Amino acid sequence: MTKLSKFAKDRGIRYFLISFTDLRGAQRSKLVPAAAIDGMQAEGAGFAGFATHLDMTPADPDMFALPDPDSVIQLPWRPEVAWVASDLYMAGQPVEQGPRWVLKRQIEAAAKRKLRMKSGVEAEYHLITPDGTGISDPRDLDPKPCYDQAAVMRRFDVISQICDAMLALGWGPYQNDHEDANGQFEMNWDYADALVTADRHAFFRFMVKSVAEIHGLRATFMPKPFAELTGNGCHIHVSLWSPDGKTNLFADKKGELGLSRRAYHFLGGLLGHAEGLCALTNPTVNSYKRLNAPVTASGATWAPNSITYAGNNRTHMVRIPDPGRLELRLADGAANPYLLQAGVLAAGLDGLAHKTDPGKRLDLNMYSEGHRVKARSLPLYLLDALRAFGRDKTLTAALGGDFTAAYLKLKTAEWDDYARHLTDWEREQTLDC
Repeated sequence: MTKLSKFAKDRGIRYFLISFTDLRGAQRSKLVPAAAIDGMQAEGAGFAGFATHLDMTPADPDMFALPDPDSVIQLPWRPEVAWVASDLYMAGQPVEQGPRWVLKRQIEAAAKRKLRMKSGVEAEYHLITPDGTGISDPRDLDPKPCYDQAAVMRRFDVISQICDAMLALGWGPYQNDHEDANGQFEMNWDYADALVTADRHAFFRFMVKSVAEIHGLRATFMPKPFAELTGNGCHIHVSLWSPDGKTNLFADKKGELGLSRRAYHFLGGLLGHAEGLCALTNPTVNSYKRLNAPVTASGATWAPNSITYAGNNRTHMVRIPDPGRLELRLADGAANPYLLQAGVLAAGLDGLAHKTDPGKRLDLNMYSEGHRVKARSLPLYLLDALRAFGRDKTLTAALGGDFTAAYLKLKTAEWDDYARHLTDWEREQTLDC
């Protein structure tokens, strides 16, 4: 185990951010001087759980965040500070509603089956004005701006600083591009074990926002920040491996499209639990303005509208881009990095357990030809997804009763808060009734 005080001494670290991600996806931290880190590594940093987005009360005892030294990252833009992910404890016991614990329990379940999930994410984001009212580049106006060379180079200072940081951290970034919406970008790095990817995803969100601020800009992963533009997805690529991480169990040269029977059963689990899974992959009111959305300025939303799969075809919920892996295109930028991985793994493991048949592959354009087939639809609103999640007893049991109760309580309250708001549209449409 890495001793964080030695890490500090070797790297010139003055402070540590002992961080955890709550149920709403917000990162919470204590800023701890390096001189005190040994005590924090042994006992954890104390928090009042009620003060975060967790289902707790002011009467609950202190919650302690125990840093995981394997996750420690020196901030490339502020090298005297290090970030470290942590696991939550209360009264000496794991806080089971904590998102990182939820994922670790699924990893343990997979390990019992001699399976190891590896994954990679494509976390899209917009660079916007500091006040949040528009994109930051007034010259980024092309109706089809994807891969726009000039536009990506106008944001070279931001993109290169983030990519250089990932290179220095050993993440293996391999491409950066301007995405389908004006002001939108995507940066890809190598896949890894699910927990490593989740920790990196959490840090990436923090890093992108921090670097954008250095350059006088604001970054947002909001699923649909602008009604007329393509929203921010968070596609996840998954495969299952042998316990030693050397054999891809999804790969089969003789299998259809290079996938094994295990891969298709895992896919069957994703499709079978899709409605309830949406509560985790698409966790906000705004998420459903990206799913089932009308055509955007570019001509396509690039988001799924049905529970289907295909080969190398981006109009479906699941794509098979290459032999040996699946791409779930459902999730968006608001997805909690840990719950995204946990939900996918839980659904897939259930598919494996029951050898779920994913059904027929639909090699057609679901945007223009979807009317030709009978396919299940994705939830239209957050409330629909929450109800589907609550009904999915297999998925909720796998993720844990404490987590499920806390998550549904918090997210239902979020929906209720939204529903109480009186909008300009309502007044315009019904004031004269």
